[in-house]
Amino acid sequence: MLSLNRIRNNTDEIKKGVQSKNESINLDDILKIDSDHREKVHELDGLRAKRNKSSDAIAEAKRKGINSDKAINDMRIVSDTIKKIENEANDIKQLLVSKLEIIPNIPHDSVPIGKDETSNVVIREWGKPTSVDFELKSHVDLGTNLGLFDLERGSKISGSGFPLLTGHGSKLERELINFMLNVHVTEHGYIEIFPPFLTRSKAPHTCGQLPKFSDDMYYIEKDELYLIPTAEVPLTNLYADEIIDVNNLPSNYTAYSACFRREAGSYGKDTRGLLRLHQFNKVEMVKFVTPDSSYDELEKLTKEAEIILQKLGLHYRVIELCTGDLSFAAAKCYDLEVWAPGEKKWLEVSSCSNYEDFQARRGNIRYRQATDKKVNYLHTLNGSGLATPRLMVALLETYQSSDGKILLPEVLHQPMGMEVLG
Repeated sequence: MLSLNRIRNNTDEIKKGVQSKNESINLDDILKIDSDHREKVHELDGLRAKRNKSSDAIAEAKRKGINSDKAINDMRIVSDTIKKIENEANDIKQLLVSKLEIIPNIPHDSVPIGKDETSNVVIREWGKPTSVDFELKSHVDLGTNLGLFDLERGSKISGSGFPLLTGHGSKLERELINFMLNVHVTEHGYIEIFPPFLTRSKAPHTCGQLPKFSDDMYYIEKDELYLIPTAEVPLTNLYADEIIDVNNLPSNYTAYSACFRREAGSYGKDTRGLLRLHQFNKVEMVKFVTPDSSYDELEKLTKEAEIILQKLGLHYRVIELCTGDLSFAAAKCYDLEVWAPGEKKWLEVSSCSNYEDFQARRGNIRYRQATDKKVNYLHTLNGSGLATPRLMVALLETYQSSDGKILLPEVLHQPMGMEVLG
């Protein structure tokens, strides 16, 4: 959430930033509501001062034995007026908050301007595409033939988008998750968390999923709980409504979770095999940092996600998203895309984002400075480290052999107990 002071003092800048994200927000209307609210608050302050003054006068009159019935009646009228205006002010405040909640975060000055993904910028590329002398198969054919997953039975149980992994496919998924968690904990110094997969509405609201993207989330109405779309949600809310000592920053957390997304509006897009799912697994990284360090931390976060792909020997590239392709809450974002030779396309396996103080304001997450002890909003970052479905796609298609077997990367030999799948 953006601060009202920033909107008041930098209206043109905010309008430009909102427009660059292809959003249409009437900031003038919001500023008018804000002005109306401040007028009501000013009126209330005057009436409360008048009531306090009358109360003192009545007490003094009673002490002197002077009749104060009229003064008491007048004060009751003022109190009734105060209650009426308080209700009006609260209604205006709720309206103002609801308007502020749908304003997106403003892109950082370094983000390239663009309307959509065609204006994204390739920052760097690592590795080389697979070069073979045989016809490459897709992950669907490879996984089905090797008994790694059974998409038909998964669909029978839960519907499309809910994959059923089997045998060595299940083990490969589990070992990939363990491998990624171990790297982030032992090499990058993250604290591992095993979070709940259902949360109250405040948690996705903090992260920016609610109220704007409620249609994309699974909701259990009876219990008023949301299934998480990513472990970012519970991790970011670890410090909701808390103040962190600056000496404890940066604080870095990683977690595995199942992820649940309805993918509303995405019907027919990349639905083949494991490319787009309603339920999938992901390892997430979340950072709580001071504002002056957040962009350095974004670069570190991105490199930490890249290391997973490097250790797996997968060809990938880093994309800097333009303003029009940024998420609602992000101020800057890098996507990691891995090459899937069987699909003949780049697949996104990670998004590494700096939200600045956008999520911290929504979740009231603050830190106390060491010198002056002042309390300020910190910055939050998150990145996938990594999502497994498309990672699995790229791994199977990259390491396939001419006879349809999978020659596993070296880092998986020991945990899998084998060098070849098939």
